[in-house]
Amino acid sequence: MRVAVLGAGNGGVAAAFDFAQHGHEVALYATPEFGTNVVAVKEAGGIRASGDLTGFAAVRYSGHDPEQALDGAALVVVVAPTYGTEPHAQVAAPFLTEEMAVLVCPGSCAGAIAFKRAAGLELEDDRIVVGETSTLPYAVRVTEPGVINVFLKLSTDVYLAGLPRSGTDRLYGLVKDVWPAVEKAESVFQTTLQNGNPVIHPAVTLLNAGLLERTHGDFLFYEEGVTESVGRLIEAVDHERLAIAAALGVSILSEPEIGVRQGYMREHNYSTAYSTAPGFLGIKAQSELDHRYLTEDVGYSLVFLSDLAARLDVPTPVIDAVITIASVVLARDFRAEGVRTLKTLGLDALSPEQLAAL
Repeated sequence: MRVAVLGAGNGGVAAAFDFAQHGHEVALYATPEFGTNVVAVKEAGGIRASGDLTGFAAVRYSGHDPEQALDGAALVVVVAPTYGTEPHAQVAAPFLTEEMAVLVCPGSCAGAIAFKRAAGLELEDDRIVVGETSTLPYAVRVTEPGVINVFLKLSTDVYLAGLPRSGTDRLYGLVKDVWPAVEKAESVFQTTLQNGNPVIHPAVTLLNAGLLERTHGDFLFYEEGVTESVGRLIEAVDHERLAIAAALGVSILSEPEIGVRQGYMREHNYSTAYSTAPGFLGIKAQSELDHRYLTEDVGYSLVFLSDLAARLDVPTPVIDAVITIASVVLARDFRAEGVRTLKTLGLDALSPEQLAAL
């Protein structure tokens, strides 16, 4: 089938390679300002990979024209940070057809809902199925333009849900040969709440803020950045996330449990499980505090979780404290910005029961 991958960062290039290596006709799209990889892929005629994925895979198209990228696509995979979901939806909207299905990978923070709203689609419209995954199926880095090293391709516990739910089977059928790790989820709230990034990244970043600024990230984020006290903050945030899921009637796993199941980690705890995790070895810290570990994982995800918790009458004092401290250290008010909330997603009028039914 024809597959269009929108987004050409680490995950987008990996997804394009994987689908192409499985025999699909793949197009890779990025806007010009994020076009380094698509230019290199166009020049090379494809993507080269090492690690868990190896070899060279040719692609049908690589460039900045969304119409060419989406032409004839049965599957559109949006692989971008949370703040890229709406822009990609707006770019894709004029070229979406009823023959297509869209998968936001990862959904991160209600990605399927955000995509549908930005593309002008009703949430219950099943003519164009839009869904999301709970996480990216790879631990991967671009080593040079158009070349990737895949540290790990997940073999289990990547959850997928369609919006509406009737679209889950269709999406699953389109990706299961390439991503055998995918499992059908109950709903897009299960995939969103299973996202562990906002549990881990802000806690480690904020409790290592001085070291990060002093060294410009010259330390190992997990191996050196996660100690017992840092682990206690990760655990406290995770417990509040689990409470939100329970109040919504959604089943999710704790961060250590899913980390072990996916192969990142060996232990079920919140400290040495991360600092000794085989899947996190050698990962350097970011070079500055103004980074998606705060701007995305707090500004989008934790703000959304706090807003959702308030609707469900679930107290989240630790999540709220992390939002406040992140706002202070970056000299901006994430809560006031409110870029991803029930209101911005058009869900503000829904009761807890109606949210749970999505």
